[in-house]
Amino acid sequence: MKGLLTVIRWVVGLLFIFSGLIKANDPLGLSYKMQEFFEVWGWDAFHNYTLFFSIAMNLFEVLAGVAIIVGWRMRLFSWLLLLLIIFFTFLTGYALLSGKIKTCGCFGDCLPLTPLQSFMKDLFLLALIIVLFVKHRAIQPWLPSQASAAALALTVVATGFLQWYALQYLPVVDCLPYKKGNNLKQQMQMPAGAVTDSVAINFLYKKAGKEYLFAMDSLPKDIETYEYIDRREVKIREGNAVPPIEDFKLISAAGNDTTDAILSQPVPYILVLAQNFNKWEKASVVFDQVVAEARTWNMPVVVATPMPSDAAKLLDARKVTIVSCDATVVKTAARVVPTFFLMKKADVLEKKSYASGEAFLKAMRKTHL
Repeated sequence: MKGLLTVIRWVVGLLFIFSGLIKANDPLGLSYKMQEFFEVWGWDAFHNYTLFFSIAMNLFEVLAGVAIIVGWRMRLFSWLLLLLIIFFTFLTGYALLSGKIKTCGCFGDCLPLTPLQSFMKDLFLLALIIVLFVKHRAIQPWLPSQASAAALALTVVATGFLQWYALQYLPVVDCLPYKKGNNLKQQMQMPAGAVTDSVAINFLYKKAGKEYLFAMDSLPKDIETYEYIDRREVKIREGNAVPPIEDFKLISAAGNDTTDAILSQPVPYILVLAQNFNKWEKASVVFDQVVAEARTWNMPVVVATPMPSDAAKLLDARKVTIVSCDATVVKTAARVVPTFFLMKKADVLEKKSYASGEAFLKAMRKTHL
């Protein structure tokens, strides 16, 4: 039994550490997923607190995983893990049964799971954690108390630093379709082997004051005696034909879709994505440096934002191109406000936060060496 408990501790601990770290790599991603749940439940008032919840949850998952492995205060952490996994199982079960949430965000964007996969994973963990909860007295710590406390303190500091870094400089590992090296046009195409929705065509006719709905292969022989009303499509089977990038459109001030024109420019250019301009003073120095460097090399600068009027007021003197872009697209592609993309046609040559301005400027110069 002792050997089995050890295996269970390692499995549970490593899964929680992995889950916490992969989300700590992108705390804003989990924050947006929380907002999705709150919107479904009508709890929009919690939106301003989701980033705090995200950071705290990621810290706790990694901390709990380490505590379980080293066997530190098993009574406390077995209780906490049991309550947490019950909560997670409820969330994934709700996502599965309601159909309102496509992915639970359990492993962030790096390892997306379907609601069914997430729910089965949580049921598996629930069974293991119940064993740990029942047998917690039989588990002895592997390290002295002070060493365990030091390991947990280091875990908190390291996980906290990872999240701070991601919020300032973008995630260490970019798992989004807008990452460096990707071609945005290719990411907007349907993936190979994708299955489209299966639909049936029905026709609505009217005769003698009554309406009739016929399938295409069951039209009556005297159909010419019926009055045609409408054609309707009925979805028979849900497909999975969803491209990695959806709704990426760059709309000019005149309302024209300029996406293809911008992504097809023959010269390298700068694409700046900004969700808002609330704290632009922090980024203004870097932005001005990038614009000045771009002019040296005759590189166009395009600012994409869901708030084009605010951008126009703030950036009018810079003489940059300002286009409108969907807010969800911008916050997905650019976790930091603003984020700079060095583009060659639709290829992402470099992607940096404003906090990495010097590195981005070096990348710009490198394209012309």
